[in-house]
Amino acid sequence: MEKLYIRGGKPLHGQVEISGAKNAAVAIVAATILADGPCVLENVPEISDISICIRILYEMGASVKIINKNTIQIDTRGIMEPTVPYDLARLMRASSYFLGTLLGRFHKAKVPMPGGCDLGDRPIDQHLKAFRSLGATDVIEHGMVEVSADSLIGSQIYFDFITVGGTINAMFAAVKAEGLTIIENAAKEPHIVDLANFLNSMGADIMGAGTDVIKIRGVSSLKGTTYAVIPDQIEAGTYMVAAAATKGDVIIRNVIPKHLESITAKLRKIGVTVIENDDSVRVIYTGPLEKTSLKTMPHPGFPTDMQPQFSTLLCLASGTSIVTDDIFDNRFRFVAELRRMGADISVDGKVAIIQGIESFTGAPVKATDLRAGAAMIIAGLAAHGVTEIDDIFHIERGYENIDDKLKLLGADVVRKTIPGSSMRKAL
Repeated sequence: MEKLYIRGGKPLHGQVEISGAKNAAVAIVAATILADGPCVLENVPEISDISICIRILYEMGASVKIINKNTIQIDTRGIMEPTVPYDLARLMRASSYFLGTLLGRFHKAKVPMPGGCDLGDRPIDQHLKAFRSLGATDVIEHGMVEVSADSLIGSQIYFDFITVGGTINAMFAAVKAEGLTIIENAAKEPHIVDLANFLNSMGADIMGAGTDVIKIRGVSSLKGTTYAVIPDQIEAGTYMVAAAATKGDVIIRNVIPKHLESITAKLRKIGVTVIENDDSVRVIYTGPLEKTSLKTMPHPGFPTDMQPQFSTLLCLASGTSIVTDDIFDNRFRFVAELRRMGADISVDGKVAIIQGIESFTGAPVKATDLRAGAAMIIAGLAAHGVTEIDDIFHIERGYENIDDKLKLLGADVVRKTIPGSSMRKAL
Protein backbone atom coordinates (compact mmCIF):
# COMPACT_ATOMS: atom_id res chain seq x y z
CA MET A 1 0.00 0.00 0.00
CA GLU A 2 1.29 3.44 -0.90
CA LYS A 3 0.74 6.55 1.19
CA LEU A 4 1.57 10.21 0.87
CA TYR A 5 3.31 12.04 3.68
CA ILE A 6 3.10 15.83 3.58
CA ARG A 7 4.95 18.20 5.88
CA GLY A 8 2.84 21.32 5.60
CA GLY A 9 3.27 25.00 6.19
CA LYS A 10 5.27 25.77 3.04
CA PRO A 11 3.75 28.29 0.62
CA LEU A 12 3.63 26.95 -2.94
CA HIS A 13 5.65 28.97 -5.47
CA GLY A 14 6.51 28.49 -9.12
CA GLN A 15 4.78 27.05 -12.17
CA VAL A 16 2.78 23.87 -12.74
CA GLU A 17 1.72 22.33 -16.04
CA ILE A 18 -1.83 21.00 -16.23
CA SER A 19 -2.47 17.62 -17.86
CA GLY A 20 -5.26 16.59 -20.22
CA ALA A 21 -8.79 16.50 -18.87
CA LYS A 22 -9.73 13.23 -17.20
CA ASN A 23 -13.44 13.60 -17.89
CA ALA A 24 -12.85 14.33 -21.57
CA ALA A 25 -10.18 11.69 -22.05
CA VAL A 26 -12.16 8.74 -20.65
CA ALA A 27 -15.04 9.57 -23.02
CA ILE A 28 -12.76 10.10 -26.02
CA VAL A 29 -10.88 6.82 -25.42
CA ALA A 30 -14.22 4.98 -25.32
CA ALA A 31 -15.31 6.83 -28.48
CA THR A 32 -12.52 5.25 -30.52
CA ILE A 33 -14.76 2.17 -30.72
CA LEU A 34 -16.88 4.12 -33.23
CA ALA A 35 -13.92 4.75 -35.60
CA ASP A 36 -13.24 2.72 -38.74
CA GLY A 37 -9.49 3.31 -38.41
CA PRO A 38 -6.72 4.11 -35.94
CA CYS A 39 -7.01 7.18 -33.69
CA VAL A 40 -4.03 9.01 -32.22
CA LEU A 41 -4.90 10.78 -28.98
CA GLU A 42 -2.58 13.48 -27.62
CA ASN A 43 -2.43 15.19 -24.21
CA VAL A 44 -3.95 12.11 -22.57
CA PRO A 45 -3.40 12.20 -18.79
CA GLU A 46 -1.31 9.40 -17.30
CA ILE A 47 -3.87 8.34 -14.67
CA SER A 48 -5.36 5.04 -13.57
CA ASP A 49 -8.80 5.68 -15.08
CA ILE A 50 -7.20 5.96 -18.52
CA SER A 51 -5.16 2.82 -17.85
CA ILE A 52 -8.41 0.98 -17.10
CA CYS A 53 -10.07 2.29 -20.28
CA ILE A 54 -7.11 1.19 -22.38
CA ARG A 55 -7.04 -2.21 -20.69
CA ILE A 56 -10.76 -2.67 -21.40
CA LEU A 57 -10.21 -1.92 -25.10
CA TYR A 58 -7.16 -4.22 -25.24
CA GLU A 59 -8.96 -7.15 -23.62
CA MET A 60 -11.87 -6.67 -26.04
CA GLY A 61 -9.48 -7.02 -29.00
CA ALA A 62 -8.28 -3.49 -29.78
CA SER A 63 -4.71 -2.69 -30.73
CA VAL A 64 -3.13 -0.10 -28.44
CA LYS A 65 0.25 1.54 -29.00
CA ILE A 66 1.77 3.84 -26.39
CA ILE A 67 3.65 6.47 -28.42
CA ASN A 68 4.74 8.36 -25.31
CA LYS A 69 3.34 8.81 -21.82
CA ASN A 70 0.65 11.25 -23.01
CA THR A 71 0.09 10.04 -26.60
CA ILE A 72 -1.59 6.77 -27.56
CA GLN A 73 -2.72 5.15 -30.79
CA ILE A 74 -5.86 3.04 -30.61
CA ASP A 75 -7.24 0.80 -33.37
CA THR A 76 -10.53 -0.81 -32.33
CA ARG A 77 -11.23 -2.66 -35.59
CA GLY A 78 -10.20 -5.91 -33.90
CA ILE A 79 -13.11 -5.78 -31.44
CA MET A 80 -15.63 -8.45 -32.42
CA GLU A 81 -17.73 -8.97 -29.29
CA PRO A 82 -19.46 -5.99 -27.63
CA THR A 83 -18.91 -7.19 -24.06
CA VAL A 84 -16.86 -5.30 -21.47
CA PRO A 85 -14.84 -7.35 -18.92
CA TYR A 86 -16.62 -7.39 -15.57
CA ASP A 87 -13.69 -6.87 -13.19
CA LEU A 88 -12.33 -3.83 -15.03
CA ALA A 89 -15.67 -2.07 -15.51
CA ARG A 90 -16.35 -2.20 -11.77
CA LEU A 91 -13.31 0.03 -11.13
CA MET A 92 -14.63 3.17 -12.81
CA ARG A 93 -17.82 5.11 -13.41
CA ALA A 94 -16.94 5.98 -17.02
CA SER A 95 -17.18 2.32 -18.04
CA SER A 96 -20.84 3.14 -18.72
CA TYR A 97 -19.67 5.01 -21.84
CA PHE A 98 -18.96 1.68 -23.50
CA LEU A 99 -22.72 1.10 -23.55
CA GLY A 100 -23.18 3.98 -25.98
CA THR A 101 -20.14 3.33 -28.16
CA LEU A 102 -20.75 -0.41 -28.49
CA LEU A 103 -24.45 0.18 -29.16
CA GLY A 104 -23.56 2.78 -31.77
CA ARG A 105 -21.18 0.39 -33.58
CA PHE A 106 -22.65 -3.09 -33.04
CA HIS A 107 -26.27 -2.19 -32.17
CA LYS A 108 -25.78 -4.18 -28.99
CA ALA A 109 -23.71 -3.95 -25.83
CA LYS A 110 -23.16 -5.86 -22.61
CA VAL A 111 -21.49 -3.85 -19.86
CA PRO A 112 -21.29 -4.41 -16.08
CA MET A 113 -22.90 -1.81 -13.83
CA PRO A 114 -20.25 0.91 -13.45
CA GLY A 115 -18.11 1.45 -10.36
CA GLY A 116 -15.89 4.40 -9.41
CA CYS A 117 -16.06 6.69 -6.39
CA ASP A 118 -18.78 6.04 -3.82
CA LEU A 119 -20.74 9.26 -4.18
CA GLY A 120 -24.15 7.75 -3.57
CA ASP A 121 -26.72 6.46 -6.00
CA ARG A 122 -25.84 7.43 -9.56
CA PRO A 123 -28.36 5.52 -11.67
CA ILE A 124 -28.12 5.11 -15.43
CA ASP A 125 -31.86 5.38 -16.03
CA GLN A 126 -31.43 8.54 -18.12
CA HIS A 127 -28.82 6.77 -20.26
CA LEU A 128 -31.25 3.93 -20.92
CA LYS A 129 -34.05 6.41 -21.61
CA ALA A 130 -31.91 7.94 -24.35
CA PHE A 131 -31.16 4.53 -25.87
CA ARG A 132 -34.86 3.63 -25.85
CA SER A 133 -35.67 6.89 -27.65
CA LEU A 134 -33.36 5.73 -30.45
CA GLY A 135 -35.05 2.32 -30.68
CA ALA A 136 -33.03 0.16 -28.28
CA THR A 137 -34.27 -2.22 -25.61
CA ASP A 138 -32.49 -2.99 -22.36
CA VAL A 139 -32.33 -5.48 -19.54
CA ILE A 140 -30.29 -5.56 -16.32
CA GLU A 141 -29.45 -9.02 -14.98
CA HIS A 142 -26.73 -10.33 -12.66
CA GLY A 143 -25.01 -6.96 -12.51
CA MET A 144 -24.83 -6.63 -16.29
CA VAL A 145 -26.58 -4.07 -18.47
CA GLU A 146 -27.55 -5.32 -21.92
CA VAL A 147 -28.85 -3.02 -24.64
CA SER A 148 -29.70 -3.93 -28.23
CA ALA A 149 -31.46 -2.56 -31.28
CA ASP A 150 -32.30 -3.87 -34.75
CA SER A 151 -31.50 -0.35 -35.93
CA LEU A 152 -30.95 3.04 -34.33
CA ILE A 153 -33.24 5.80 -35.57
CA GLY A 154 -32.74 9.48 -34.77
CA SER A 155 -35.27 10.88 -32.33
CA GLN A 156 -35.97 13.56 -29.73
CA ILE A 157 -34.32 12.91 -26.35
CA TYR A 158 -35.29 14.96 -23.31
CA PHE A 159 -33.42 14.43 -20.04
CA ASP A 160 -35.46 14.79 -16.84
CA PHE A 161 -32.41 16.42 -15.24
CA ILE A 162 -29.00 17.47 -16.50
CA THR A 163 -26.73 14.45 -16.76
CA VAL A 164 -23.20 14.52 -18.12
CA GLY A 165 -22.95 10.76 -18.54
CA GLY A 166 -26.38 10.52 -20.09
CA THR A 167 -25.57 13.29 -22.58
CA ILE A 168 -22.34 11.58 -23.58
CA ASN A 169 -23.99 8.19 -24.05
CA ALA A 170 -26.82 9.74 -26.07
CA MET A 171 -24.20 11.34 -28.36
CA PHE A 172 -22.45 8.01 -28.80
CA ALA A 173 -25.62 6.14 -29.71
CA ALA A 174 -26.93 8.89 -32.01
CA VAL A 175 -23.80 9.72 -33.97
CA LYS A 176 -24.31 6.79 -36.41
CA ALA A 177 -28.09 6.50 -36.06
CA GLU A 178 -30.28 7.09 -39.08
CA GLY A 179 -31.61 10.65 -39.31
CA LEU A 180 -31.63 13.57 -36.87
CA THR A 181 -31.40 13.32 -33.09
CA ILE A 182 -32.15 16.30 -30.86
CA ILE A 183 -30.91 16.10 -27.25
CA GLU A 184 -32.69 18.57 -24.97
CA ASN A 185 -31.64 19.60 -21.44
CA ALA A 186 -28.15 18.45 -22.40
CA ALA A 187 -25.12 18.92 -20.17
CA LYS A 188 -22.84 21.81 -21.20
CA GLU A 189 -19.51 20.93 -19.55
CA PRO A 190 -16.26 21.60 -21.45
CA HIS A 191 -15.67 17.88 -21.89
CA ILE A 192 -19.02 17.56 -23.68
CA VAL A 193 -17.75 20.14 -26.19
CA ASP A 194 -14.38 18.39 -26.44
CA LEU A 195 -16.04 15.05 -27.16
CA ALA A 196 -18.23 16.63 -29.85
CA ASN A 197 -15.14 18.18 -31.43
CA PHE A 198 -13.41 14.80 -31.42
CA LEU A 199 -16.37 13.04 -32.99
CA ASN A 200 -16.70 15.80 -35.60
CA SER A 201 -13.02 15.40 -36.44
CA MET A 202 -13.89 11.77 -37.28
CA GLY A 203 -16.67 12.89 -39.62
CA ALA A 204 -19.66 13.20 -37.27
CA ASP A 205 -22.27 15.94 -37.71
CA ILE A 206 -22.86 17.40 -34.23
CA MET A 207 -24.06 20.93 -33.57
CA GLY A 208 -24.87 22.80 -30.36
CA ALA A 209 -22.47 21.12 -27.93
CA GLY A 210 -21.97 23.52 -25.04
CA THR A 211 -25.63 24.57 -25.13
CA ASP A 212 -28.63 22.76 -23.68
CA VAL A 213 -29.76 21.54 -27.12
CA ILE A 214 -27.47 19.28 -29.15
CA LYS A 215 -28.41 18.26 -32.70
CA ILE A 216 -26.82 15.20 -34.27
CA ARG A 217 -27.34 14.09 -37.85
CA GLY A 218 -26.28 10.47 -38.11
CA VAL A 219 -23.54 9.41 -40.50
CA SER A 220 -22.77 5.97 -41.91
CA SER A 221 -19.14 5.82 -40.85
CA LEU A 222 -16.47 7.59 -38.81
CA LYS A 223 -12.81 7.66 -39.79
CA GLY A 224 -9.74 7.55 -37.61
CA THR A 225 -8.28 10.89 -36.53
CA THR A 226 -5.56 12.63 -34.52
CA TYR A 227 -6.83 14.74 -31.65
CA ALA A 228 -5.48 16.54 -28.55
CA VAL A 229 -7.51 16.45 -25.32
CA ILE A 230 -8.31 19.77 -23.63
CA PRO A 231 -6.61 20.73 -20.33
CA ASP A 232 -8.20 19.53 -17.09
CA GLN A 233 -10.21 22.31 -15.46
CA ILE A 234 -10.54 20.37 -12.17
CA GLU A 235 -6.82 19.68 -11.89
CA ALA A 236 -6.19 23.36 -12.62
CA GLY A 237 -8.76 24.42 -10.02
CA THR A 238 -7.17 22.11 -7.46
CA TYR A 239 -3.77 23.78 -7.85
CA MET A 240 -5.43 27.21 -7.75
CA VAL A 241 -6.99 26.37 -4.39
CA ALA A 242 -3.75 24.80 -3.12
CA ALA A 243 -1.88 28.01 -3.93
CA ALA A 244 -4.40 30.05 -1.94
CA ALA A 245 -4.54 27.61 1.00
CA THR A 246 -0.74 27.66 1.42
CA LYS A 247 -0.51 31.47 1.07
CA GLY A 248 1.47 30.95 -2.11
CA ASP A 249 2.01 32.40 -5.57
CA VAL A 250 1.61 29.90 -8.41
CA ILE A 251 1.30 30.13 -12.19
CA ILE A 252 -0.93 27.36 -13.54
CA ARG A 253 -0.05 26.73 -17.19
CA ASN A 254 -1.77 24.95 -20.10
CA VAL A 255 -5.30 25.96 -19.12
CA ILE A 256 -8.33 27.49 -20.81
CA PRO A 257 -9.16 30.39 -18.44
CA LYS A 258 -12.79 30.53 -19.58
CA HIS A 259 -13.30 26.98 -18.27
CA LEU A 260 -12.13 28.21 -14.84
CA GLU A 261 -14.42 31.25 -14.56
CA SER A 262 -16.64 29.91 -11.77
CA ILE A 263 -13.59 28.88 -9.71
CA THR A 264 -11.79 32.15 -10.40
CA ALA A 265 -14.86 34.17 -9.39
CA LYS A 266 -15.14 32.39 -6.02
CA LEU A 267 -11.44 32.77 -5.28
CA ARG A 268 -11.61 36.48 -5.98
CA LYS A 269 -14.72 36.79 -3.82
CA ILE A 270 -12.90 35.44 -0.76
CA GLY A 271 -9.91 37.73 -1.30
CA VAL A 272 -7.50 35.77 -3.53
CA THR A 273 -5.82 37.52 -6.46
CA VAL A 274 -6.21 35.69 -9.79
CA ILE A 275 -4.52 37.03 -12.93
CA GLU A 276 -5.66 35.53 -16.25
CA ASN A 277 -3.47 35.22 -19.34
CA ASP A 278 -4.08 33.52 -22.69
CA ASP A 279 -3.27 29.97 -21.54
CA SER A 280 -2.40 30.38 -17.87
CA VAL A 281 -3.63 31.82 -14.59
CA ARG A 282 -1.60 33.16 -11.69
CA VAL A 283 -2.98 32.73 -8.17
CA ILE A 284 -1.55 34.92 -5.41
CA TYR A 285 -2.48 34.95 -1.73
CA THR A 286 -2.70 38.63 -0.86
CA GLY A 287 -4.39 38.72 2.52
CA PRO A 288 -6.85 37.08 4.90
CA LEU A 289 -9.52 34.87 3.35
CA GLU A 290 -13.15 35.90 3.75
CA LYS A 291 -16.21 33.70 4.30
CA THR A 292 -18.65 33.02 1.47
CA SER A 293 -21.60 30.90 0.42
CA LEU A 294 -21.14 28.29 -2.27
CA LYS A 295 -23.60 26.13 -4.18
CA THR A 296 -22.54 23.59 -6.78
CA MET A 297 -24.39 23.61 -10.08
CA PRO A 298 -24.01 22.09 -13.54
CA HIS A 299 -21.70 24.00 -15.89
CA PRO A 300 -21.26 26.96 -16.11
CA GLY A 301 -21.94 26.95 -12.36
CA PHE A 302 -19.44 25.94 -9.69
CA PRO A 303 -18.45 22.28 -10.31
CA THR A 304 -19.20 19.62 -7.72
CA ASP A 305 -15.76 18.14 -8.50
CA MET A 306 -14.21 21.27 -6.94
CA GLN A 307 -16.42 21.42 -3.86
CA PRO A 308 -14.26 19.33 -1.46
CA GLN A 309 -11.14 21.31 -2.35
CA PHE A 310 -12.86 24.68 -1.98
CA SER A 311 -14.56 23.65 1.25
CA THR A 312 -11.11 22.83 2.60
CA LEU A 313 -9.94 26.33 1.68
CA LEU A 314 -12.99 27.88 3.37
CA CYS A 315 -11.94 26.21 6.63
CA LEU A 316 -9.10 28.75 6.63
CA ALA A 317 -11.38 31.75 5.96
CA SER A 318 -12.67 34.03 8.69
CA GLY A 319 -16.29 33.67 9.73
CA THR A 320 -18.94 31.13 8.77
CA SER A 321 -19.21 29.77 5.23
CA ILE A 322 -22.10 27.70 3.92
CA VAL A 323 -21.61 25.12 1.18
CA THR A 324 -24.50 23.38 -0.58
CA ASP A 325 -23.86 20.39 -2.85
CA ASP A 326 -26.90 18.47 -4.01
CA ILE A 327 -25.33 16.91 -7.11
CA PHE A 328 -24.23 13.71 -5.32
CA ASP A 329 -25.42 12.15 -2.08
CA ASN A 330 -22.04 11.39 -0.46
CA ARG A 331 -20.04 14.46 -1.44
CA PHE A 332 -19.35 15.41 2.20
CA ARG A 333 -17.70 12.14 3.27
CA PHE A 334 -14.37 13.97 3.38
CA VAL A 335 -15.59 16.14 6.26
CA ALA A 336 -14.88 13.44 8.85
CA GLU A 337 -11.27 13.34 7.68
CA LEU A 338 -10.90 17.13 7.79
CA ARG A 339 -12.18 17.12 11.37
CA ARG A 340 -9.19 14.95 12.29
CA MET A 341 -7.07 17.90 11.18
CA GLY A 342 -9.00 20.42 13.28
CA ALA A 343 -11.72 21.55 10.88
CA ASP A 344 -14.95 22.88 12.41
CA ILE A 345 -17.62 21.65 9.97
CA SER A 346 -21.16 20.46 10.59
CA VAL A 347 -23.17 18.75 7.87
CA ASP A 348 -26.94 18.69 7.59
CA GLY A 349 -27.95 16.63 4.57
CA LYS A 350 -26.43 18.32 1.55
CA VAL A 351 -25.38 21.50 3.37
CA ALA A 352 -22.10 22.04 5.21
CA ILE A 353 -21.60 24.88 7.70
CA ILE A 354 -17.91 25.76 7.99
CA GLN A 355 -16.50 27.80 10.88
CA GLY A 356 -13.14 29.28 10.02
CA ILE A 357 -10.06 28.11 11.96
CA GLU A 358 -6.52 29.46 12.24
CA SER A 359 -4.86 26.43 10.66
CA PHE A 360 -5.00 22.67 10.18
CA THR A 361 -2.82 20.26 12.12
CA GLY A 362 -1.26 17.21 10.51
CA ALA A 363 -2.98 13.87 11.14
CA PRO A 364 -3.46 10.42 9.61
CA VAL A 365 -6.34 10.65 7.11
CA LYS A 366 -7.58 8.78 4.06
CA ALA A 367 -8.86 9.66 0.62
CA THR A 368 -12.49 8.55 0.59
CA ASP A 369 -12.82 9.33 -3.11
CA LEU A 370 -10.93 11.14 -5.88
CA ARG A 371 -11.77 14.76 -5.05
CA ALA A 372 -11.81 14.10 -1.31
CA GLY A 373 -8.24 12.90 -1.74
CA ALA A 374 -7.33 16.20 -3.38
CA ALA A 375 -8.92 18.00 -0.43
CA MET A 376 -6.75 16.02 1.99
CA ILE A 377 -3.65 17.00 0.05
CA ILE A 378 -4.62 20.69 0.19
CA ALA A 379 -5.26 20.46 3.93
CA GLY A 380 -1.95 18.69 4.43
CA LEU A 381 -0.06 21.33 2.48
CA ALA A 382 -1.57 24.06 4.66
CA ALA A 383 -1.26 22.20 7.97
CA HIS A 384 1.25 22.43 10.78
CA GLY A 385 3.09 19.13 11.07
CA VAL A 386 2.91 15.95 9.01
CA THR A 387 -0.22 14.60 7.32
CA GLU A 388 -0.35 10.93 6.34
CA ILE A 389 -2.81 10.19 3.51
CA ASP A 390 -4.00 6.62 2.94
CA ASP A 391 -5.96 5.09 0.01
CA ILE A 392 -4.21 7.33 -2.50
CA PHE A 393 -5.27 5.06 -5.37
CA HIS A 394 -8.40 7.24 -5.43
CA ILE A 395 -6.25 10.31 -6.13
CA GLU A 396 -4.36 8.55 -8.91
CA ARG A 397 -7.63 8.07 -10.77
CA GLY A 398 -7.63 11.73 -11.76
CA TYR A 399 -4.31 13.47 -11.00
CA GLU A 400 -1.17 12.82 -13.01
CA ASN A 401 2.03 12.75 -10.93
CA ILE A 402 0.53 15.00 -8.29
CA ASP A 403 3.32 14.46 -5.77
CA ASP A 404 6.04 15.29 -8.33
CA LYS A 405 4.18 18.41 -9.49
CA LEU A 406 3.80 19.59 -5.90
CA LYS A 407 7.50 19.04 -5.22
CA LEU A 408 8.32 21.35 -8.14
CA LEU A 409 6.25 24.01 -6.34
CA GLY A 410 8.28 23.59 -3.16
CA ALA A 411 6.01 21.20 -1.25
CA ASP A 412 7.47 18.61 1.11
CA VAL A 413 5.70 15.50 -0.18
CA VAL A 414 6.96 11.92 0.09
CA ARG A 415 5.37 8.78 -1.35
CA LYS A 416 6.09 5.64 0.66
CA THR A 417 5.24 2.00 0.14
CA ILE A 418 4.10 0.43 3.38
CA PRO A 419 5.26 -3.23 3.59
CA GLY A 420 2.89 -6.02 4.53
CA SER A 421 0.04 -4.82 2.29
CA SER A 422 -0.70 -4.91 -1.40
CA MET A 423 -1.71 -1.77 -3.21
CA ARG A 424 -4.89 -1.91 -5.22
CA LYS A 425 -3.92 -1.36 -8.85
CA ALA A 426 -5.89 -0.74 -12.01
CA LEU A 427 -3.71 -3.05 -14.08
